[in-house]
Amino acid sequence: MSYSLIFDKFFQGVDDLDDKHYMGMKIHSLANMTMRYMESNSHKPLVDSITGTNGWIIGIIDHNKDKEIFQRDLEEKFGITRSTVSKVVNLMVQKGLLERSSVDYDARLKKLSLTDKSRELIEYMHEDNRKMDAVLLRGFSEDEKAALSDYIQRMKNNLKISFEETGVDGGCVFKMGEEE
Repeated sequence: MSYSLIFDKFFQGVDDLDDKHYMGMKIHSLANMTMRYMESNSHKPLVDSITGTNGWIIGIIDHNKDKEIFQRDLEEKFGITRSTVSKVVNLMVQKGLLERSSVDYDARLKKLSLTDKSRELIEYMHEDNRKMDAVLLRGFSEDEKAALSDYIQRMKNNLKISFEETGVDGGCVFKMGEEE
């Protein structure tokens, strides 16, 4: 039995507790429920065909449609070496997820762009996220949705501050989410 299932089973009565207590457990339980929903009601098998790093790279290129993205941009964004980025990009090109193309102003540079295959995966991810939002936020007013989004961002900021205060590395969660 996985840790998350044990956690859910051990704290299954947490929803009955006073609303002011055990928020972390309630959030964890909600995260587990959303993961189970996504696993049974989504394009997950198709999306799972790519690795996390491939997904992040596709996401960065998609998010920056109006900009030219080069391997050096990925090196900077992820803090990884040129050779590592080169290997990952080469594999993504072989898998049909990325294309490299020359730019007019510098023959040494190769712009990275998405293929139809990766754009299709992005659309599946967006569709799944829209469905998940519709389920989670059913019956919420626009003001409640805005307030919830603000509360979640404040909790993330509180964790970031705590990580900084304790010297714990919060991981790439904050590096990738800083533009939110």
